[in-house]
Formats: sequence, structure tokens, C-alpha cells
Amino acid sequence: MGLSMGRPRRQIVLENPQLEEAYRAVKRGISRRRTLIIVGNCAVDYEGRASSKLEPGERIVLFKSDGSALIHRPRDYAPVNWQPPGSLFRTRLDGDRLKVRVFRRKESEVLEVDFESVLFVAVLNLADSGEFHLYASEEDMKQAILLQPSLLEEGFRPITSERPVEPGFIDILGVDSKDVLTVVEIKRKAANRDAVLQLKKYVNEFRLDSGRKVRGILVAPELARGAQKMLATLGLEFKALSPQKCAEVLKQQKGTRLTEFLDK
Repeated sequence: MGLSMGRPRRQIVLENPQLEEAYRAVKRGISRRRTLIIVGNCAVDYEGRASSKLEPGERIVLFKSDGSALIHRPRDYAPVNWQPPGSLFRTRLDGDRLKVRVFRRKESEVLEVDFESVLFVAVLNLADSGEFHLYASEEDMKQAILLQPSLLEEGFRPITSERPVEPGFIDILGVDSKDVLTVVEIKRKAANRDAVLQLKKYVNEFRLDSGRKVRGILVAPELARGAQKMLATLGLEFKALSPQKCAEVLKQQKGTRLTEFLDK
């Protein structure tokens, strides 16, 4: 068994504690809204939206300061049982068992963790004020432009996406403010010469079919060496757009249907 106190915030770590000692640490940590990590042999019962019973086994149990609870097996990344933030906790010793009841009164959901033995307890006073930035994929960048066409340029109007053509699929096909047909090719990373040639093939395909003027715009965070000169030579254009910016647009516009922005 080991006990350590961190500085400047009080942290508690117990190795192979007796159930009585584990009980005191867990109860105190929960009452003070700490983050708890408990490793031990436990069974788990759930009653609520459905019902489940997890037979005894050695598992990692997380109780977070926001009132959420997660039960992890030694394998797989997802919890096998969980309760969302805002749950209530009740901790008790019942004979030779340490039991933690995690429940939500309004939803009538109850998760009970029954520890036969505890290998490890950590009661942590964690601080995390960092912002989370999710950077978009090429698919996300495409959706962001469909949701907010001005990301490409003012007056741009998408017609369709993933338009099949002989060389492949056009990311976005639309018209600009002067009603010029515009082919848009999107790259998440620095666009190289291959991306320029890919866009040129798409533009040529439409020029041959329609005989009308067609613009080609390559969208990417930046251009790789040599790509700018090739774009200029082939009469194509470049729009700098970062995945981060697209992720922000998707977050703001979450729930908006893409079809609202497509001309049919």
C-alpha cells in the first residue's frame, strides 16, 4: 500500500488498499467533486433505458468531477458501462464489498459498481481550461463550403457535390457571381502539382462537354513548391482555406441541412 500527497493541490494515490481505506478515499473524493480512477475486481449492474449485468472482472473505473462515470475493461477503447454528467453518487461498505451507486433520479437510471477487491485508487484534483480544436477533413472542408459558400468567394453558389466525371469526382460544382461555371477541388494539406493536374482534367472535361467558360479553383491551406507556377500556366486559381476555419464553420452551423444550400 502507498499513499502520496501532491503539491500544491492535494492528490491521493493508494496501492492495494484495504476496502475500508479505499471506501474513505472514494467517498471523500466524490463529495469534493474530484476525478477518481479506481482499478479493481468488480461486477456492474445497470437498470434504466435497458438492463445489463457485467460479471466480476478486473476493470478500470472512472468517476469524473462533472458527475459522469465510465467502466472500462482491459480491452477495447469504449466503456462497457457509463453514466452521463450530472449523475449522483452513493458510496457504502456492505460487508466485504465496496459499492458505488451512480444514479439519475429523473431518468430512473441506476448503475451499481460492486468491488470485491481494489488494486488502485487515485483521487485527483485536475484542472483543464484548454480549448479543444478539431481540424476538419477534406469531406468536412467540402461541407463547410456548401454551408457557407462565401468561404470560397462572395457570390459563389454551389450546384452539387461529388459530381462524377470521366477522371473521377468533382468535390464541388457551382457558379460564381457572374454565372461562370466553377469547378472546386479541395485538399486538406498543401496542394501539390498532382492536385493541380487533377483539377485541370476536371475543368477540361466540362469545357469539352459544354463549350462554355469554366473556372477551376484549388482549395487548400497552402500550395507546395512548384504548384503556384503550374496553376498560373494552366489558367487555374487558388484559394487558401484552413481545415481549422472549416471546423469552426461546421461547429457554428451544426444542424443545418446541406441540401438547403444546393441548387437543384
